[in-house]
Amino acid sequence: MAFGLKRKELHQWKNSVKNGEISFLTHYWQDDRFPGCYTVTKVGCNDRKKLISWGKQYQLQENWIHADKDFPHFDLFGEKQIEILLEENQLEQIEKFNL
Repeated sequence: MAFGLKRKELHQWKNSVKNGEISFLTHYWQDDRFPGCYTVTKVGCNDRKKLISWGKQYQLQENWIHADKDFPHFDLFGEKQIEILLEENQLEQIEKFNL
Protein backbone atom coordinates (compact mmCIF):
# COMPACT_ATOMS: atom_id res chain seq x y z
CA MET A 1 0.00 0.00 0.00
CA ALA A 2 1.43 3.38 -1.03
CA PHE A 3 1.29 6.64 0.95
CA GLY A 4 2.76 10.14 0.65
CA LEU A 5 2.48 10.37 -3.10
CA LYS A 6 0.82 13.13 -5.07
CA ARG A 7 -1.03 12.38 -8.29
CA LYS A 8 1.15 14.90 -10.15
CA GLU A 9 4.32 13.09 -9.00
CA LEU A 10 2.94 9.76 -10.21
CA HIS A 11 1.99 11.22 -13.60
CA GLN A 12 5.44 12.80 -13.99
CA TRP A 13 7.09 9.46 -13.20
CA LYS A 14 4.86 7.60 -15.65
CA ASN A 15 5.56 10.13 -18.41
CA SER A 16 9.31 9.92 -17.84
CA VAL A 17 9.20 6.12 -17.89
CA LYS A 18 7.14 6.13 -21.12
CA ASN A 19 9.69 8.53 -22.66
CA GLY A 20 12.49 6.03 -22.07
CA GLU A 21 14.10 7.90 -19.19
CA ILE A 22 15.44 6.30 -16.02
CA SER A 23 13.00 7.77 -13.52
CA PHE A 24 12.77 7.64 -9.71
CA LEU A 25 9.66 7.71 -7.54
CA THR A 26 9.79 7.27 -3.77
CA HIS A 27 6.80 6.86 -1.50
CA TYR A 28 5.85 5.49 1.88
CA TRP A 29 5.01 1.84 1.73
CA GLN A 30 3.77 -0.92 3.97
CA ASP A 31 4.22 -4.60 3.26
CA ASP A 32 4.32 -7.25 5.98
CA ARG A 33 6.86 -9.23 3.94
CA PHE A 34 9.45 -6.48 4.55
CA PRO A 35 9.39 -5.49 8.23
CA GLY A 36 11.32 -2.32 9.01
CA CYS A 37 11.03 -0.96 5.46
CA TYR A 38 8.70 2.01 5.29
CA THR A 39 9.59 3.52 1.91
CA VAL A 40 10.20 2.15 -1.55
CA THR A 41 11.74 3.78 -4.59
CA LYS A 42 10.56 2.67 -7.99
CA VAL A 43 13.17 3.08 -10.71
CA GLY A 44 11.50 2.67 -14.06
CA CYS A 45 12.17 2.91 -17.77
CA ASN A 46 10.15 1.42 -20.63
CA ASP A 47 13.38 0.73 -22.53
CA ARG A 48 14.05 -2.62 -20.88
CA LYS A 49 17.63 -2.87 -22.17
CA LYS A 50 18.41 0.56 -20.76
CA LEU A 51 16.86 -0.38 -17.39
CA ILE A 52 18.82 -3.65 -17.27
CA SER A 53 22.05 -1.84 -18.08
CA TRP A 54 21.35 0.81 -15.44
CA GLY A 55 20.61 -1.87 -12.83
CA LYS A 56 23.82 -3.79 -13.52
CA GLN A 57 25.94 -0.94 -12.19
CA TYR A 58 24.23 -1.47 -8.81
CA GLN A 59 24.24 -5.29 -8.96
CA LEU A 60 20.47 -5.38 -9.56
CA GLN A 61 19.44 -8.54 -11.34
CA GLU A 62 17.33 -8.48 -14.48
CA ASN A 63 14.81 -10.89 -12.97
CA TRP A 64 14.11 -8.32 -10.21
CA ILE A 65 12.41 -6.04 -12.72
CA HIS A 66 8.68 -5.84 -12.23
CA ALA A 67 7.56 -6.56 -15.76
CA ASP A 68 4.65 -4.15 -15.69
CA LYS A 69 3.54 -3.80 -19.33
CA ASP A 70 3.83 -0.01 -19.49
CA PHE A 71 6.03 0.75 -16.50
CA PRO A 72 8.80 -1.81 -15.96
CA HIS A 73 10.73 -0.95 -12.80
CA PHE A 74 12.99 -2.03 -9.97
CA ASP A 75 11.75 -1.65 -6.40
CA LEU A 76 14.46 -0.37 -4.06
CA PHE A 77 14.24 -0.35 -0.29
CA GLY A 78 16.49 -0.54 2.74
CA GLU A 79 20.20 0.19 2.52
CA LYS A 80 20.31 -0.39 -1.25
CA GLN A 81 17.62 2.25 -1.73
CA ILE A 82 19.63 4.87 0.17
CA GLU A 83 22.90 3.89 -1.52
CA ILE A 84 21.42 4.25 -5.01
CA LEU A 85 19.52 7.46 -4.27
CA LEU A 86 22.75 9.03 -2.99
CA GLU A 87 24.75 7.80 -5.97
CA GLU A 88 22.09 9.11 -8.37
CA ASN A 89 21.95 12.48 -6.57
CA GLN A 90 18.27 12.06 -5.71
CA LEU A 91 18.70 14.22 -2.61
CA GLU A 92 15.18 15.67 -2.73
CA GLN A 93 13.70 12.22 -2.27
CA ILE A 94 16.13 11.41 0.53
CA GLU A 95 15.21 14.60 2.37
CA LYS A 96 11.47 14.33 1.76
CA PHE A 97 11.31 10.84 3.29
CA ASN A 98 14.04 11.32 5.93
CA LEU A 99 16.13 8.44 4.57
